[in-house]
Amino acid sequence: MRILKYDHKLGELKVLLENLEDLWHLDKVLEAGDIVEGDTFRTVKVGDREEKKHVYIAISVEQIEFSKSLNRLRMLGKITRGSPEEFVQLGKYHTIEAEPQSKITVHKEWKQYQINRLRQAEKETKKPRLRIIVLDDEHALNAILRGYGVEYGPEFNFSGSKRDEKYEERQREYFGKIAAEIEKHEERYVIAGPGFTKDNLKKFIEDKNPKLIKKISFESCSYAERSGINELFKNGVIERVMGEERLAKELQLVEQLMVEINKDSGLGEYGLAQVKQAAEAYAIGKLLVLDEFLRTSKEAEEVVTLAEKNKAEIVIFSSESEGGARLGGLGKIAALLKFKIL
Repeated sequence: MRILKYDHKLGELKVLLENLEDLWHLDKVLEAGDIVEGDTFRTVKVGDREEKKHVYIAISVEQIEFSKSLNRLRMLGKITRGSPEEFVQLGKYHTIEAEPQSKITVHKEWKQYQINRLRQAEKETKKPRLRIIVLDDEHALNAILRGYGVEYGPEFNFSGSKRDEKYEERQREYFGKIAAEIEKHEERYVIAGPGFTKDNLKKFIEDKNPKLIKKISFESCSYAERSGINELFKNGVIERVMGEERLAKELQLVEQLMVEINKDSGLGEYGLAQVKQAAEAYAIGKLLVLDEFLRTSKEAEEVVTLAEKNKAEIVIFSSESEGGARLGGLGKIAALLKFKIL
């Protein structure tokens, strides 16, 4: 995501949506009554036939629909303005569809946690989100997945022959270079390829540095080339691993919360009333809140705003995840405290 313009006084924010996750973030901050404007097509009558004309319109949003499978965010509402005027009927309903690479402008009374969420999404776009290695017994290609796309390199080559008496030694050197590259980075890895080379690499890492295995997902693909990386995207492997990482973070926070609750330490609170009390006492270190609850509850919104002012970390859980389901069973909002309150 790139924030192209933000005017606090006018309540105007213009963003470039770069990937599916950006659509998801925008969906979570939009509300009924917001004014959204962007490029779209409008069907108009020209003589006896209908034609689609390119227009730029603004609508007052009434319905919002996010579709993962279609990689699309749909916003339905009445047209408030647009151009060319001859193709725009004010007051008529229209749907603006946002996809990756769409530019959307939103006018609303922005809440600070909403802006913070989009700014965090913008930062995440620039950071490495996942690293990928595709390899076979001759070649290994590294790639970095960022919010805006894939960067390639470095590459490692292995030219040893199985008939060579030093084949195993040279293979260990090849695997050692790959393992050293993995050790340099904190991000999760997907390692994939045809044949048994990836399995042999896994055994090598398990022997040399078993802790490294925890951040690697071993998968299969047909080629140790860019086409192999594309295959991982098409087969849903990358989306699954990214989802697992987000899920792991949410579950880790819920587990941490449950530990504090079960210990009766006073450092874990859940439910709106208790969390609000902790926020008013400036005691919250991390605030956990379900996205749908935040969208629909004014009281939850007030607690989040207060916690943000007190420099608490706000973690918004997806209602579709396992961590979100567990948080839902704890009143939809919870907090890990910096200190016990009386």
